[in-house]
Amino acid sequence: MTRSGFVFANLLRKKTRTVLTLLSVVTAFLLFGLLQAVNVMFSAGADFVGATRLVTQARVSFTQSLPMRLLPEIEAVPGVEQVMWQQWFGAVWQENTQLFFFATDPARLHAVYPEYVMPDQQWKAFEETRTGMIVGRILADKYGWRIGDKVPIASNIFPQKNGSKAWIFDLVGIYDGKDEEWQRNTNLGWINHAYFDEATLFGTGLAGTFTLKLSNPDQAAQIAQTIDSKFENSPDETKTQTEKDFNLGFFKQIGDIGLIVRWILFAVFFTLLLVVGNTIAQSVRERIPELAILKTLGFTDGNVLGFVLAEAAAMCVIGGLLGLGLATLIGIKIGGGGNFPIAVDHRVWITGVLAIVGLSLAVGLLPALRASRLSIVDALAGR
Repeated sequence: MTRSGFVFANLLRKKTRTVLTLLSVVTAFLLFGLLQAVNVMFSAGADFVGATRLVTQARVSFTQSLPMRLLPEIEAVPGVEQVMWQQWFGAVWQENTQLFFFATDPARLHAVYPEYVMPDQQWKAFEETRTGMIVGRILADKYGWRIGDKVPIASNIFPQKNGSKAWIFDLVGIYDGKDEEWQRNTNLGWINHAYFDEATLFGTGLAGTFTLKLSNPDQAAQIAQTIDSKFENSPDETKTQTEKDFNLGFFKQIGDIGLIVRWILFAVFFTLLLVVGNTIAQSVRERIPELAILKTLGFTDGNVLGFVLAEAAAMCVIGGLLGLGLATLIGIKIGGGGNFPIAVDHRVWITGVLAIVGLSLAVGLLPALRASRLSIVDALAGR
């Protein structure tokens, strides 16, 4: 029998126990993969936007709108190439499905976000259609929307002048992303700000935020400071930051997602450590006389140490890879839709492999050291 065969034969000696322990490892790494993907999305998911854009919001909170009269002053700041504004619409689809919709100027959106890819005729239709709306590919596929549809979208913030919160928009375009990263973020909808500003009951002449495209990203900090200094001690003080920082701040309004995920993962792996560690330790205790016989046959302490560590590693590696694989498949299934698309990508796998190595050492090292230090006489005597 080969050494690897010997290791697997020992694992299969108690098949029920091994299968149950393996299922625990698979479940733990399935949760790990999905939760770590969420953590990556919230902590680093905005990295791809770079520092080519700044976002100017009200100093108190982004929920407080800014007057449109700030636009010419922001545009006049050296280094600012283009400026667009956007107003959070508070969109609701059907009963109570929250959507990310913003009112904006179509031409400015196209200029500031060239990463959004859409045929020129659709951009033109968005500019020329008063009730026009464009949505990302993710939203269009999820809800089955097609160009030419009249889509009823309610707003839980802005009623129309007739008091109704039900708005009807003409879907004139479906945009995609220029690459895989941007394609995963085509979960937004945009409506024509001119129509919104004209039809809304209140909040006219306001912008939720201003997004600035910079001619030189290296000047981002200087431009942000210039803008905020310009409106300091005024009724409309501002806070200007990179688009990445703004996005992370927006998500953290939900809560410190990273901290929550880390605590959940800690609880999962602490439980897993106890379960797998107990299984390996019990297996070693049951085989103490056999391990002593191995030593009498000439196997060294290092050989015995390696056998036990290999058993722990095999359990963790097989279960861990199966769990991460399942998480990847589920991520592919659910990652293309919703407001928070997740992806179990290489970053999650790298962290997962490191976790497998750490878990293997944590659960196998102590039983392996105990086995390697066995006294042949005491072990055979049952002491």
